Amino acid sequence: MILEIKPLSDIKLQPQNTLEEIIQNINTILSTPKGTVPLDRDFGIDWSFIDSPMPEAKMTLRQEIVSALKKYEPRVVVLAISFKKSDAADGSLIPVINFEVINA
Repeated sequence: MILEIKPLSDIKLQPQNTLEEIIQNINTILSTPKGTVPLDRDFGIDWSFIDSPMPEAKMTLRQEIVSALKKYEPRVVVLAISFKKSDAADGSLIPVINFEVINA
């Protein structure tokens, strides 16, 4: 399965199936800056890579994504991570994650 990470616009409290739940969890994990969840300061990803040179930012973000998903969504294995440039003029990156669902 390939997932392009987008900001959450709608949280479903009762996802229709396991895959929908996993996709929502991945989006939540990767959209949350580490340190912002009061009872779990390690939840999310570290955003300190922002404003780093592009190759360094991509490498750091890949590591953060793999680590966060391994810890907080163990039902997936990350197969590959690529990046797509945003349509915005700010040069932001959009992670595109290729993953496999296991133990679901």
